[in-house]
Amino acid sequence: MAHIEFQSSFKNINQKEWNDLTKSNPFLKLEFFQSLEESNSIGEGTGWHPFPAIVTHEGKLVGASPLFLKEHSYGEYVFDWSWAEAYQKYGGSYYPKIVSCIPFTPASGPRIFGLDAAIKKNIVSQIEVLAYQNKMSSSHILFFDQSEQNAYLDAKWMLREGVQFKWLNKNYKNFEEFLFQLSHDKRKKIKQERKKIQDLGLKIKKIKGPEIDESNLDFFYTCYCNTYREHHSHPYLTRNFFSFIRESMPENILLILAYEGDTPVAGSFFIHDDKNLYGRYWGSKSFYPGLHFELSYYQGQEFCIENEIATFEGGAQGEHKLARGFEPFNTFSFHRVFDEKFEQAIKDFLKREKNGIDQYTNELNERVPYKLT
Repeated sequence: MAHIEFQSSFKNINQKEWNDLTKSNPFLKLEFFQSLEESNSIGEGTGWHPFPAIVTHEGKLVGASPLFLKEHSYGEYVFDWSWAEAYQKYGGSYYPKIVSCIPFTPASGPRIFGLDAAIKKNIVSQIEVLAYQNKMSSSHILFFDQSEQNAYLDAKWMLREGVQFKWLNKNYKNFEEFLFQLSHDKRKKIKQERKKIQDLGLKIKKIKGPEIDESNLDFFYTCYCNTYREHHSHPYLTRNFFSFIRESMPENILLILAYEGDTPVAGSFFIHDDKNLYGRYWGSKSFYPGLHFELSYYQGQEFCIENEIATFEGGAQGEHKLARGFEPFNTFSFHRVFDEKFEQAIKDFLKREKNGIDQYTNELNERVPYKLT
């Protein structure tokens, strides 16, 4: 009989069994979670407490979910700060809550894994039991794959939708062929932006994981921290995280740097597999017109075309991505709130929000930059 338990760390889980079970995207590799934990990007003092669910049968891993006990809502990208504030005014304590997600990463994918549907449903049920028995306000499954929806239908989980932007590689032979599919004004704008980089004399270099060295990472981490400072925030990830992930899963890492002469001036950090490219972090030492678009979007699109990668996810938010060929797609999360009165208030909120999301998505689809056919 299968046995479920919740662990306090990702460190002692069998790597091969976890990866065989969760294979979907690079963020679900055990190496990714272990790099976060070993680098102290999550764990004690961060408000992210690892609490992975594992299901075993005859000593073998047959089910799992990346779970965390959260003391705040930072780094989730499905914003429930207003829920937390309302819950506190209501007289309760919203935190800690239990969350199944990928820390600091708004990338959609499976969150509940099992060799069969019964194992998955049992994990979902046990997440509810865990939260309820420990008098937590709520549990949350963020950016789940839509194919997982059946695991929640028999319970009182509430669906929430959002919008992200993705670029689809429609078997383009080169960047020019992609540009040809855009409307005239959008195509012209991109060419102008890219010409600015050429006129500045900046050189762009794509560096795959095995070729990335510590000096590259030192420079990029400075840029990464600069970006957070410019937004009056603090970086989530420690410097060691980037070294650990380069060592443990180099085949999934891409660093794109811009150089002025021999001196690096800006960089973008990506994670990828053979199907998807995920834009994650950007930063620069000083401002260069158009360089953000070049490193964060156009170079990524070129990489997808060169490597026959089908989808480029540009991260959270950013309507400006539309003008660069990205298109809107819905994202999904599930939420379970245990107080019945507060649950009803959240249901009403989600119903109003859904109407707004539908209207927003329709408006975005009308602004997609491709030629009318």
